[in-house]
Amino acid sequence: MKLDKTVKKETMYILCSVVILSLIMQGIFLILSKWDYTVLLGNLLGGGATVLNFLFMGITVQKAVLCTPDRAKSMIKISQMYRTLFMAVVLIIGVAFKCFNNWAVIIPVFFTRIAVGIRPIIDKNKKS
Repeated sequence: MKLDKTVKKETMYILCSVVILSLIMQGIFLILSKWDYTVLLGNLLGGGATVLNFLFMGITVQKAVLCTPDRAKSMIKISQMYRTLFMAVVLIIGVAFKCFNNWAVIIPVFFTRIAVGIRPIIDKNKKS
């Protein structure tokens, strides 16, 4: 199945947002003199998992729109369960191994919500 252009576009938006927010987070760690390689590794793990989670959601929605409503609902529910499990495993790995800064793994999980939240503001400014 070919990736839909909307899924690509929205995933790229999330990827760019995660990169920008990650750079800001890295800067804050630097300013607070708390930066070391574990912050970078944790950020890569948490941010990468966040973007993959969004991509998997997009792929599921792309497939679900071609199905019957009952099948689509089931697909979305199963996808959410597996994606939640995936994120839980990533967070557990990030906290369990000392090569990752705990905060740098956890904080990027919220970057997608931030990006989705500011999207209307960005779109409104583009139209003006």
